[in-house]
Amino acid sequence: MRHRVPALGSERSARPAPKPAPMSLWRKVVGRPLRQEEAEGERIGTIAALPALSLDALTSVAYGPEAIVLVLATAGLGALHFMLPITIAIVVLLSILVVSYRQVIDGYPLGGGAYAVSKANLGPQVALVAAASLVVDYLLTVAVSIAAGVAAITSAFPVLIPATLPMALAMLVVITIMNLRGLGESARAFLLPTAVFIGGLLLIIAIGLIHPLAPHISQPGKSLLGSSTKAVGLLLLLKAFSSGCSALTGVEAIANGVPLFREPRQIRAKRAEAVLGILLGVMLVGLAILDSRLGLGPRSSDTVLSQIMAASVGRSWLYYAVSLSITAVLGLAANTSFGSLPVLASLLARDNYLPHAFAIRGDRLVYTEGIWTLTAAAAALLIASNANTNALIPLFAIGVFTGFTLAQAGMVLHWRAQRGPGWRRRAVINGVGSTLTALATLVFLISKFTGGAWVVLVAVPILVASFKAIHRYYDRLGKALRLGELPEVPTRHSTIVLVPITGISELTANALSDAISLGCEVLAFNVAFPEDAERAKELERNWARWAPGIRLSVLRTEYHSLVRPIIRFVRAAKADHDRVMVLIPVMAPIPLRYKALHNQLDVVLSTALAKEPDVVIARSHFSLPSPQGSSHAVPEHD
Repeated sequence: MRHRVPALGSERSARPAPKPAPMSLWRKVVGRPLRQEEAEGERIGTIAALPALSLDALTSVAYGPEAIVLVLATAGLGALHFMLPITIAIVVLLSILVVSYRQVIDGYPLGGGAYAVSKANLGPQVALVAAASLVVDYLLTVAVSIAAGVAAITSAFPVLIPATLPMALAMLVVITIMNLRGLGESARAFLLPTAVFIGGLLLIIAIGLIHPLAPHISQPGKSLLGSSTKAVGLLLLLKAFSSGCSALTGVEAIANGVPLFREPRQIRAKRAEAVLGILLGVMLVGLAILDSRLGLGPRSSDTVLSQIMAASVGRSWLYYAVSLSITAVLGLAANTSFGSLPVLASLLARDNYLPHAFAIRGDRLVYTEGIWTLTAAAAALLIASNANTNALIPLFAIGVFTGFTLAQAGMVLHWRAQRGPGWRRRAVINGVGSTLTALATLVFLISKFTGGAWVVLVAVPILVASFKAIHRYYDRLGKALRLGELPEVPTRHSTIVLVPITGISELTANALSDAISLGCEVLAFNVAFPEDAERAKELERNWARWAPGIRLSVLRTEYHSLVRPIIRFVRAAKADHDRVMVLIPVMAPIPLRYKALHNQLDVVLSTALAKEPDVVIARSHFSLPSPQGSSHAVPEHD
């Protein structure tokens, strides 16, 4: 049953080429492994960046203007005329952010956004706050986007309300699988609904500005405007401004994901950032102008965006087509986090603030660990909130605005240090942006604290503490391994190989052959319990008849424990040798569903000997013949 590998070229003509193994169901779902040279094909361009990294920002037009109107409505109808100036102020801030992040792309092309800028200019402690804030925001983006998408579906079809959570989790699974296949695939898959959303909404805005088709259409629900007119104070305007700034979430995602772009990466990423800024700015201003012209306020069962669309084109096919696309892209906006967070996590891992597994690409050339972690955390958040958007919104945007503030403050120091042409102008722009976003963050925290914002204030320090704990561990590990230094030249140690056996068989012969091949002293041993006296004597007689040239020790014990006598035996062997290797014979049943039918000696011994110093644990695999009768006994070592 033991076969040796023939010499290269022998029997080549006589033996047919092996058939490729059938593709597993999972491989069919996520796709075949990709070679490194195929990585460029999975990267994205300027247009593909819109569905891949920009949907979070673009879809914010569905709730950003609404947030402004809801705040102003508390002061009555007269306060709604502040909608346009507040929106213009937000678009000015958007312009500052776009300019800032285009500079971040040039200065920090490896991605990371606020984390990379803060690390270089504000120090590692501040950088960890930026990273933790972005992690919280990206997690909330996934949960809020999916919950909002499902809410739009259940609003149109109330019969689906009981299935809210299963639908949200199903949408999360679909987005996860698409991202496991590669960001390029998810971008291509989501391009059509994104194009319908952008093109349709711009067309509706243009019709509304030139000649609205149904300006006096009746709107469902009742008005939520305040019954009395109140004076509009600075605090109310600041609250409306900060609430409307939720439309800016996601602007940083492109700068965080620069490595995901095709070459020339920086140029494509900067173009994508500019396109995002122009599209978002035009849509926000256009909607604000239409809202002011039409005098629309919040209503109980109709969003402001829906009212503007209906007044512009009526409840026509275009209205319904764009409404459906908004529903789709609201859910797909979670893709922004799947594009950005794994890259950020990989940078943290390379800096020893997250497990190194986060820096390893999977066989589809994506950061698989980051994707799975984001999926698990988002699923937990959706389950905890029952996919309720209202329960998640109070937590939203605080993290990303913290990142905005730190990134722009860091860029001010960056320009002061560089002192290139126009550095003062750039520093002033970033300084103003940092001040405004800090103000918005402060208003967010104050106005939303009791509604759940305190959770973010707790989560960020916990994440920062976790990053530091992981970094301390890697520091200790690096010192122990003397990383960065040349170790002493390897020396040969006196080693004995111990092979546990249960009897004489091909499994035993296979393991002993492997042990002999290591070029060390070999000793086989067997554990015999009191009732095994006769079996142990018979084993010794058969061993003598077999005469494999290897000594056999029978470990007789009064206790029904394999571990205790084996540990004593291993420690005794260490007294005469520098190293002890325990080579455990292991069956490799085919198919693996038969594994439970075999004893788990390898698991028991590995667990028991794991903490023994100067002990190497290895396995010798012996494969069973396949059901078709062909035998593949290929010894392997762990």
